[in-house]
Amino acid sequence: MYRGTILSGDRRIERAEMTHNVAKAAGGFEKLGVGDDDSVCLMLRNDFAFFEASMGATLAGAYAVPINWHGSADEVGYVLDDCDARALVIHADLLPGVARAIPKDCAVLVVPTPPEIAGAYGLPEEARDVPDDRINWNAWLANQPVFTKEPKTQRNTMIYTSGTTGNPKGVRREPATPEMQQRTADLYEIVFGLTEDDDIRTVITGPMYHSAPNAYGLSSAAKAGLTILQPRFDPEDLLRMIQDYRITHIHMVPTMFVRLLKLPEEVRAKYDCSSLKHVVHAAAPCPADVKRQMIEWWGPVIYEYYGGTETGATVFHSAEEALAKPGTVGKALPWTDLRIADDDGNWLKPGEIGEVYMRLMGWPDFTYNKNHAKREECGIDHLVTCGDVGYLDEDGFLFLCDRKKDMVISGGVNIYPAEIEMVLIGLPGVKDCAVFGIPDDEFGESLAAHVQLEDQRLTEAHIREWLAERLAKFKVPKLIVFEKELPRQDSGKIFKRKLREPYWKEAGRQI
Repeated sequence: MYRGTILSGDRRIERAEMTHNVAKAAGGFEKLGVGDDDSVCLMLRNDFAFFEASMGATLAGAYAVPINWHGSADEVGYVLDDCDARALVIHADLLPGVARAIPKDCAVLVVPTPPEIAGAYGLPEEARDVPDDRINWNAWLANQPVFTKEPKTQRNTMIYTSGTTGNPKGVRREPATPEMQQRTADLYEIVFGLTEDDDIRTVITGPMYHSAPNAYGLSSAAKAGLTILQPRFDPEDLLRMIQDYRITHIHMVPTMFVRLLKLPEEVRAKYDCSSLKHVVHAAAPCPADVKRQMIEWWGPVIYEYYGGTETGATVFHSAEEALAKPGTVGKALPWTDLRIADDDGNWLKPGEIGEVYMRLMGWPDFTYNKNHAKREECGIDHLVTCGDVGYLDEDGFLFLCDRKKDMVISGGVNIYPAEIEMVLIGLPGVKDCAVFGIPDDEFGESLAAHVQLEDQRLTEAHIREWLAERLAKFKVPKLIVFEKELPRQDSGKIFKRKLREPYWKEAGRQI
């Protein structure tokens, strides 16, 4: 039986050793001057060091701040500056791409890139090692004192979410009291199915810089009998792990379901998935037919929740409820206040469509780091909106219809077109542009850019190169269309809905 084991490739660590390393990381951070409410940034793929650094920062009274490792130097630099990072823990192969953006007063601790991650991403051997002039995380950790003080009031991980103005916002939650920590544990038991049980065996399939995999991964490492870190999602490899390790619990996104269902029937039939007990998904809309096919394959073990980084999980439903209410994202969880409002802030009745507002009562409130005014804009009374539009039926089940803002969710990743438009409009020869989400069978949505040129010599390749140099690769539109004139409203603003509608009409859905 596994008892708090974490596996990654051929490497293994037990919870007792991990707990000791966390205490040493906290002691080391304290020596670096990290204290209450400071920030320790992590630019790491899923690795043992992610748990050690994240939990160590929390133990020392600081906020752990995961950074999307796909980000450009400028994007990473913005987060480091905005959160006043005291330390950055980063994989060796990621350091060269962002080194110029690291503030001089930020300590840099470099983790050797492990072989399973290097192999999954095709990294050359020379990229895996810590440079001689940098601090090696493993060697540093071995020489740190154990943190022996009373644990500080717990700070949650501070996740940065993309903003419509192009700059991400840090969701900075108030320290959690013991009562709030217990409420969180109760919530995770319902949504994730996670309890302190050595019989729970799970695979971390998504990157822990995202809020949902982060919460799931940290909770699994603290409670599950076995936690496996999949270096990069591969559908057949996941099926192999489920069979070989008798996996019981998984957290996924709909894109992963789509990739699993695309495997040939003979491949799917090779693997025994009967050990699964609780497979929960979130982060993006899941087509009803995809949900039905997964339930038919894996049985009534598929669950779904809805929420956001700001709100946490507030809505939840089972496989049986999904089949009875196709397309729903669930009902309000215990302790949740869930309502629908019109544009004037009036609460609506069942069946009436409006903006979704929610709040998990008894959970620490949040503000946006250094931007409390923006926090005040996203709520009514004590409730918060993530910008989704939908309705509640007579039974209290929530159905989403659209997103009030232009945010695109592609493969569970939030992308804001305004950020891309700001960069694209800076390309000489581009007169104007509109970026928006279009249907994608695999990712739910992908990006399209309709571009009006001043210089007709510009090509699609020019645009892709310009964007790739300034933005993360996943923000480069999959489809680029050149327009002689972009449709405009009377105000002169681009009528983006006219561009977007034909794509969604053909797909037969709105989100």
